[in-house]
Amino acid sequence: MLIVLGVLLVLVGLAWPWIDKLGLGRLPGDIAIERDGFRFYFPITTMLVISGVVTLLLWLFRK
Repeated sequence: MLIVLGVLLVLVGLAWPWIDKLGLGRLPGDIAIERDGFRFYFPITTMLVISGVVTLLLWLFRK
């Protein structure tokens, strides 16, 4: 299972330029603070959406 998870993470990392074009990662509700010499980004809404999709997929595959 760890090998499969690792392969999935590598695939997502390689596909990130195309995923970024979908707008995922800059949803309303994501916290972004930018100041001189400081940048903080916390994608809370994106994490909730991804968690919901993964939960739904796991639920469907168990049935």
